[in-house]
Amino acid sequence: MSSKETIFVRIKDGFPAEKAIKKFKRLCDNYGIIKEYRKREAYAKPSVKAKEKREAAEKRRRKANARNLRTSRKI
Repeated sequence: MSSKETIFVRIKDGFPAEKAIKKFKRLCDNYGIIKEYRKREAYAKPSVKAKEKREAAEKRRRKANARNLRTSRKI
């Protein structure tokens, strides 16, 4: 999402404020605004980013292998 895009929540008269807030939060989540904000909240050195990326990839591989082992045993 670029910085020029804006999220609008159009509501009609009598629409509950709680529902409007939930809708806004859902839209923010769909656009990835919260994720981007948390990512930019604190600076991380490039070496730290690379390390986290490697660890996340390893975690995904382990999960996939565990899933594959579970399904292959059931056959």
